[in-house]
Amino acid sequence: MPLDRVIAEVTDRIIERSAQSRGRYLETMRAAAADGPRRAHLTCGNQAHAYAAMGADKDALIEARAPNIGIITAYNDMLSAHQPFETYPDLIRSAARAAGATAQVAGGVPAMCDGVTQGQTGMELSLFSRDVIALAAGVGLSHNTFDAAIYLGVCDKIVPGLVMAAATFGYIPSIFLPAGPMTSGLPNDEKAKVRQQFANGEVGRDALMAAEMASYHGPGTCTFYGTANSNQMLMEFMGLHLPGASFVNPGTPLREALTVAGTERAASITALGNDFRPVYEILDEKAFVNGIVGLMATGGSTNLVMHLPAMAKAAGIQLDLQDFSDISSVTPLMAKVYPNGLADVNHFHAAGGLGYMIGQLLDAGLLHEDVTTVAGDGLSLYTQEPKLEDGKVVYAAGAGETLNDKILRPASDPFQSTGGLVQLAGNLGRAVIKTSAVAPERHVIEAPARIFHDQGDVKTAFQNGEITSDTIVVVRFQGPKSNGMPELHSLTPTLAVLQDRGLKVALVTDGRMSGASGKVPAAIHVCPEAADGGPIALLRDGDMLRLDATTGTLTCLEDLSGRTPAVADLSGNGNGVGRELFEVFRRNVGLAAEGAGVVV
Repeated sequence: MPLDRVIAEVTDRIIERSAQSRGRYLETMRAAAADGPRRAHLTCGNQAHAYAAMGADKDALIEARAPNIGIITAYNDMLSAHQPFETYPDLIRSAARAAGATAQVAGGVPAMCDGVTQGQTGMELSLFSRDVIALAAGVGLSHNTFDAAIYLGVCDKIVPGLVMAAATFGYIPSIFLPAGPMTSGLPNDEKAKVRQQFANGEVGRDALMAAEMASYHGPGTCTFYGTANSNQMLMEFMGLHLPGASFVNPGTPLREALTVAGTERAASITALGNDFRPVYEILDEKAFVNGIVGLMATGGSTNLVMHLPAMAKAAGIQLDLQDFSDISSVTPLMAKVYPNGLADVNHFHAAGGLGYMIGQLLDAGLLHEDVTTVAGDGLSLYTQEPKLEDGKVVYAAGAGETLNDKILRPASDPFQSTGGLVQLAGNLGRAVIKTSAVAPERHVIEAPARIFHDQGDVKTAFQNGEITSDTIVVVRFQGPKSNGMPELHSLTPTLAVLQDRGLKVALVTDGRMSGASGKVPAAIHVCPEAADGGPIALLRDGDMLRLDATTGTLTCLEDLSGRTPAVADLSGNGNGVGRELFEVFRRNVGLAAEGAGVVV
C-alpha cells in the first residue's frame, strides 16, 4: 500500500520546517560519532575513577575492547511501574558479561507519580520534572565512558525526559527497557463509578479507598491507557523498544528474557561492532510521524501532544499542533482501552496488541516502514511477537486478526474513522481536545462561562450546588508560567456528575488534563496561557463560549476588545513542597503548544 497522502504531506512539511535545526543537529551528532568510542578520550586517571568499584569487570573496561553499557534508571519503590527496576541492573550486568560486554549504572533520575500528586501541590512540579530528568540523565552520561545506553523508565514525564536525553546524546546507541503493566485488578469502569459516587456523597471514603486499592494493587504500570502506557506504545512505534516488549507483565519469565535480549541488543549495536545504530539515526522525522500515528490509533494521552514536540526539538525536529490534527484526521481509532472503553492494557495486549495494530496501519499506508529501529531496519519487525524458547526470546508472526473486536479492530473497520484529537483555534488562542471518549452529541458545547482560578474552587462551587445549568467551566492561570501546569484530573468526577445530570458541560483551561481524561469535553493547553497575556485572561462569568470539535474552533461569542485582562495572585505558587526550587523554570518555560520546554 502506498503511503497515505496526508501522512506524506505532513512528513514533508516537518522535514522542510526542520531543515536548518535538524541539519545542525545531525552535523553535531555525526562529528561526535566520528570521534569513536568515548573511553578513548579519557586519561588513565579518569578511567581509574570510573572503574574503581567494578571488580571482575575492571580488566574488560581497561582494555576498552568490550562495549560498556551505561544504565540510566528511574527506579524507586514508591512508583508501582518503577519498582520492578530494582533488580534490573544486576540482570543487565550479568547479561552484558555473557554477551562479552560490561554495564554500569551511569546515574539515577527522579520519577514522580502523578497519581500520588493528583490534585495536590506537588503536581505543580510534575511537568518540570521532565526537564529535570533530561538534565539528570545528561549528568550521568557526561562521564563519557559508555558505548551504549539502556534507559529504565515508564511513566508520565520519565520517558519523555529520557528521550530528550537520548536525543541529546544521539551519537550513543540506546534501548529503552520497560517494566510492563500490573496484572488486572478492579475494572477501571467500576473504580470510576465509585469515584463519582464519592463525589456525589453517595459512598464514604472507606469505599473509595477500597476501590482504589483494588485497582492499583501490585508492581507494574497502572492498567488504564493513560500517559504511562501511551509512552510504552510510543517507544514501540518509534523503534526504541524491542518488538512486543511494551505490555508484558513484571515478574514473568518473558519479561526477564526481554530484559536480557535488550541488553544483548544494546551490546551489539555499538560503534565497536558491525551494526552501529546511534539514536540520531532512529529518531528522525519519520519516527516521530509514526509515533503520532500510534497515539491517534490507540486514543492515547493528550499529555504526549505536549511531550512529543519537546522530544522532537531535542533531535532538531520541529512539530506543530497542526501536524497532530492532520494526522488524526486520517488515522482510524482502532482501540478501545479505558478511559476510551472498558478494557485495560492487558486485555488490549491479549487481543493482538501493538503488533497487530502496526501491521494493520502499515497495510493501510499510514506508517513509514522504511525506518531504522533498535531491532533492525524496517517497522515491519514490530508486527512480530516475542515468545520464549529454551529461556530465550524468539520471534514469531504476530496476531493476523484481532482476537476481540470489542477492544481492537482492523484499520478497515475502526471504532472511529479519525484518531479523536483535534486542534481548536479561535479568538481564545489554540488548544487541543481529545474526543475519542466523548459522545458525539457532546462534540459541540455552547454555554455561559464560569470562571475559576483554582481547581479547588470548582469543587466547592459544585458541593454548594452552584452549577445547575449548562456551563463551560474555565480554569485559568494553570499554565506552565503560572504554576507549572498541573493536571486537573481531579475535576473529572465532578464534571462527569454534572454531565450525568443532563447538563451540557465542558472544561476550558490553559492547564493539562490527565492522560486518562475521558467523557467530558475538555479544551486543554489553551495557548497563550493567562499568565502570558492570553485572551483567556479576558473572559468574565457569563460570557457565551462555543467549543466545537467538529470545526476545530474555540471562541468567545462576546466582543473582547477593550477589556482589561484579569490578574491572579500567583505569589503563593512559589512556596511549599519544593516549588521554591523551580522559580527559574516558571520564568523561562516555553509555550505549551511548543512543548513547554525549559532545557530545549
